[in-house]
Amino acid sequence: MAISKDKKQQLVADLNEILSDAKMTVFAKYQGLSVAEMQELRALARESGVQIKVVKNRLVRVAMGEIAAYKDTDTTALEGQLLYAISSEDEVAPAQVLAKFAKEHTMLELKGAFAADGKTLSEQEVQDLSKLPSKEQLIGQVVDMLLSPVNDVTNGLSGNLHALLDGVADKANA
Repeated sequence: MAISKDKKQQLVADLNEILSDAKMTVFAKYQGLSVAEMQELRALARESGVQIKVVKNRLVRVAMGEIAAYKDTDTTALEGQLLYAISSEDEVAPAQVLAKFAKEHTMLELKGAFAADGKTLSEQEVQDLSKLPSKEQLIGQVVDMLLSPVNDVTNGLSGNLHALLDGVADKANA
C-alpha cells in the first residue's frame, strides 16, 4: 500500500525529532520474525527505554539528511528490511536489547549503528558495544568503589569494637 506524500512528510518529521535526540541508533535485519516476536522485542526495548521503529530506509536517509550531525553519515549499510532501535538516554541500551533478543531469535541480525555524532559503527562494533555495562551498572560500580574504603574502615572498627567489648565482658565476669 502506497503512503501519501503528507504521511511521508509526517514520518520524516517524526524521525527527525527522534534521531535529533538519539544518543545511539542501532539497525538490524528483522526479516522472518513473527508479529508475536516483534511485539516481544518492542516490550523488551520499552523496559530499557529504547524505541523500535520500522520505517523505509529512504525515509531514514531523508531524515538524517536534515539533521546537521548526520549530514555526512555514510548510509550505504541501510539496505533490506531494517528495524531501528533508538535511545535518547543510553548509548549502550539499543545494542544490548537487540543483541540479547538476537541470541534467542536468530532471524534478527545486527547490521550497524549511528552514534549521536554521526559516526557509523560496524556490526562488530555494535556487538562489542552490547557487551559493555549499562549506564546504571557503571554508576553502581563507581559508587561501590567510592564506598569500599568507608566500608573497610567501618568493618575494621566494628571488629575491634566487638573484641574490646568481649574483653570487657570477660573481665566483668571474672
